[in-house]
Amino acid sequence: MERIYETMFIVVPNLDEEERENVVEKVKNFIQERVEGKIEDVTRWGIRKLAFRVKKFTEGDYTIIIFRASPEKVNQLESFYHITQEIFRWQTFRREDLEKKEKKINKKEGTAEVKERVEEKVPETETKVVEETVATDDSDSENSQE
Repeated sequence: MERIYETMFIVVPNLDEEERENVVEKVKNFIQERVEGKIEDVTRWGIRKLAFRVKKFTEGDYTIIIFRASPEKVNQLESFYHITQEIFRWQTFRREDLEKKEKKINKKEGTAEVKERVEEKVPETETKVVEETVATDDSDSENSQE
């Protein structure tokens, strides 16, 4: 069963913008190919100041990726972060709030579909009855005019 995850990572700021973008693409490709995840959203915050110095850096390039993946494969992403030198901080966690929200929406859509089907059947029969009534009224009015 696939779950929804959010991963945030910080890239060293001393790289060019293009090189930092390449690191983000590298992470996205890893999620899609190795973790077999489906990326839903990528948010680049850019270079931000850190709350405290980390590995001689006072700022870093933040990126957040929301993706779906199997729980067994997510640990591979953590291992990937360990060996990627350009990334010096990261965190990945399950987004249960998004999963619950999705379940509620799917549940509402399921009940809405049933209501739509019932509503579709009702107007069709009413329309036929109205048309027949109008046709009967027209023939009566024609007979009364003669």
